[in-house]
Amino acid sequence: MGSYIKEFPEVKSKNSSEESLQRWRTACWLVKNRKRRFRFTANLSKRFEVREIQKSNQEKLRIALLVSQAALNFIQGINYRVPEAVKSGGFEICADELGSIVEGHNLSKLRVHGGVEGIAVKLSTSLNNGISVSEDSLNKRREIFGINKFAESPAKGFWLFVWEALQDTTLMILAVCALVSLIVGIATEGWPKGAHDGLGIVASILLVVFVTATSDYKQSLQFKDLDKEKKKITVQVTRNGYRQKISIFDLLPGDIVHLNIGDQDGSCKMLVTTVGMRTQWGKLMATLSEGGDDETPLQVKLNGVATIIGKIGLFFAVVTFGVLLQGLFSRKMIEGSNWNWSGDDALEMLEYFAIAVTIVVVAVPEGLPLAVTLSLAFAMKKMMNDKALVRHLAACETMGSATTICSDKTGTLTTNHMTVVKACICGKVKEVSNSMKSSVFCSDISDSIVRMLTKSIFMNTGGEIVTTEDEKIEILGTPTEAALLDFGLFLGGDFQAERQASKLVKVEPFNSVKKRMGVVLELPGGGFQSHCKGASEIILSHCNKVLNSNGEVAPLDETSINLLKDTIEQFASESLRTLCLAYKDIGCDFSAESPIPFEDYTLIGIVGIKDPVRPGVKESVAICRSAGITVRMVTGDNINTAKAIARECGILTDDGIAIEGPEFRVKSEEELHELIPKLQVMARSSPMDKHTLVRHLRSTFEEVVAVTGDGTNDAPALHEADIGLAMGISGTEVAKESADVIILDDNFSTIVTVAKWGRSVYVNIQKFVQFQLTVNVVALVVNFSSACLTGNAPLTAVQLLWVNMIMDTLGALALATEPPNNDLMKRSPVGRKGNFISNVMWRNILAQSAYQFVVIWYLQTSGKTVFNLDGPDSDLILNTLIFNTFVFCQVFNEISSRDMEKINVFKGILENYIFVVVLSCTALFQIIIIEFLGTFANTHPLTWQQWAVSFLLGFLGMPIAAAAKMIPVGSR
Repeated sequence: MGSYIKEFPEVKSKNSSEESLQRWRTACWLVKNRKRRFRFTANLSKRFEVREIQKSNQEKLRIALLVSQAALNFIQGINYRVPEAVKSGGFEICADELGSIVEGHNLSKLRVHGGVEGIAVKLSTSLNNGISVSEDSLNKRREIFGINKFAESPAKGFWLFVWEALQDTTLMILAVCALVSLIVGIATEGWPKGAHDGLGIVASILLVVFVTATSDYKQSLQFKDLDKEKKKITVQVTRNGYRQKISIFDLLPGDIVHLNIGDQDGSCKMLVTTVGMRTQWGKLMATLSEGGDDETPLQVKLNGVATIIGKIGLFFAVVTFGVLLQGLFSRKMIEGSNWNWSGDDALEMLEYFAIAVTIVVVAVPEGLPLAVTLSLAFAMKKMMNDKALVRHLAACETMGSATTICSDKTGTLTTNHMTVVKACICGKVKEVSNSMKSSVFCSDISDSIVRMLTKSIFMNTGGEIVTTEDEKIEILGTPTEAALLDFGLFLGGDFQAERQASKLVKVEPFNSVKKRMGVVLELPGGGFQSHCKGASEIILSHCNKVLNSNGEVAPLDETSINLLKDTIEQFASESLRTLCLAYKDIGCDFSAESPIPFEDYTLIGIVGIKDPVRPGVKESVAICRSAGITVRMVTGDNINTAKAIARECGILTDDGIAIEGPEFRVKSEEELHELIPKLQVMARSSPMDKHTLVRHLRSTFEEVVAVTGDGTNDAPALHEADIGLAMGISGTEVAKESADVIILDDNFSTIVTVAKWGRSVYVNIQKFVQFQLTVNVVALVVNFSSACLTGNAPLTAVQLLWVNMIMDTLGALALATEPPNNDLMKRSPVGRKGNFISNVMWRNILAQSAYQFVVIWYLQTSGKTVFNLDGPDSDLILNTLIFNTFVFCQVFNEISSRDMEKINVFKGILENYIFVVVLSCTALFQIIIIEFLGTFANTHPLTWQQWAVSFLLGFLGMPIAAAAKMIPVGSR
């Protein structure tokens, strides 16, 4: 079985093909309740419908465009009347008209309305200052144009889950058995005696259904909460002249949205015209909502395991039914009544059939795939408290097997609160501190150089300095941009004045491959000037001149270059990130269509930016190392800076290798095979370097790789990795969309927490599988062997249903919700090659199954003698004793299953209140079944001595389990 679940290797944790997912679902043909098993997974048929609707919409849009374009060739103007309700609200265009412009990409209509500026006027907004934020104004906009939310399908109510739980095929068969039992029983024995058996089965079915529905309903609420968290996105807008962050759900037509590189619409300013259900996304969501993730690899594998066990159970059920029937016929022939059949005989045959069906109920471990869902849902909910938003179910499970973490530096290992602490200007290295006055810093630097420096900082930036409503200055942009802008303010520069003095003609945003950003300015006196900034070595290589101490342009000779390179290395050795700023006058013949030239620049200066290592990172890296997880730093920084930070974090060791991206790129496959196991730091890396490293680790070394990233350029690596972790606060929307887990506090320590939860999920599911397979084996063997050897089954249909509930729903609740402990990070990860059902699990399953079977078989063969049972109720009392002992064996086995290797299984048991409650309820309800529900459950009240023996025999399973754990079997 362990080898079986390793089949279907093409079912990966990400991007599983629909063919493979559908094949697995088809393979799971023995399903008690298909709706329930695949409830929280992707609806493949809905996916197909969504694609068809998208294709249809695209075709309709294409036809509409052709028709509208043809019509506009004949119609010169558009007669548009503004509805009175819209006019009274202070607007000159309605939501439907705006929707038709956007949906039809109708540029002609847009021109008729005066273009973007005309639309802005008709929406009563300003392209510079945005909309008014008075409550009355906002309410009018909401009333006329709607809100930016799509109408979601209502959540399923509890009774719908009850109905779905009733769809279980075997429960339906048992319900029919119960109905027939009621009819035959009442007809032959009258009311109420003849109804006991039938009502007992009905009560058991209802109990199973309601417990199942309650569990599933609770899970659905968890998933709904998590879904809300996933949709929380903030955007920057200008309202009332102030730039501010708001939720996407608060966007209204007329809003001016600022989009940056990495957002879902690119880098620009955007005028919002349609929201909510009038957008294409809203219309699609109104048509269909797919819901659910792909099955996780473990769910897929366990579906297969459940199918195999189900087939075995079906075989045992058929044979058991045949053996019991044969026993009945033999007894009738011995008695000479083979031609004389009564209602009691019919009821007995019905009971045999119910037992056979119930064996299938017990045998099909429906709880296996569902335990994965329950455990993952529980972990996802708890991880929110630890600042980790899990976007896909498989992420928790996969992170538990992670063997490598490829981490970026900025914002993950460091605080991401950058400040300029050193600068090299005019060949002089100067320190910068908050306590220093700018006049002191600039005392020996000419005013012209300071002006050029502030111009370069304020014009060549993706950030912005704004004034908030309470008149405070706020710097917006990436941490690097913010550090430079803050330095510009320190130098005495005026951001707004500088931006108004020159006109931006062209911008080439920062490129992680080229490692630079450039702009071209149209100067007030005429002519153009380009500015660039970026990685120090790269910018310096494009410079042939430098500003000297007199503010004059001087040639950059070899001595000066060597001095500057030494300065860059010195900054880097102090863990400073270095950036060069340079400019070039490019005459009057530049056009916006031309590329920005990047040669023969004049160096303005070099700045050293400090980004302190986060508290706790060194300890977290050490935890990863002890857990068998290798941490590798992949950064775009200078190699000296990267090595200094890596040593400070404990990532770079004496026998580790640090390499630069350009060198890594030219390595052959053989060289990479030798290099990668020792590679700990990659500096000056491009996105493709990260992607290549991840691909090699996964394919060549079969490692399970986690990748951190926060930028657009990280998306390929995040997508390629087994698990991508986007840094939430500083992360771009593109990075978040590519990630499986979003780290909301941008902290490497949180990644370690995610790994711990991942391992906890994996181990918890193993515990549950160990527990459930033990119950399966014993229940099947006991009833089958008893039927074959004695002609009757000691466990009735009602009793087996109760055992099934202990095993499935209650067992999953108890064992799949164990919180993680620190010991989880002291063992090696499972990786790709590990068997899910390990040797340790097989040892525990076989030891416990053997003990339980011996105990029950001994009671069945010698119980009457041991307990001096005689009289008409002796068989019923013995079977009750066997049932009671069997249940208490499962109660104590559940405790033993809390840890598969350690003998002390009581550690932390009281901290898991779910486990304590489930165990207490199981024992309490067992007492009720035995003492008060005898007529329905085919049980007989027991004496206190018999209770004590049942309890003791169950408890003895714990020292047996402890002794078994001392047998060495290897971990795999």
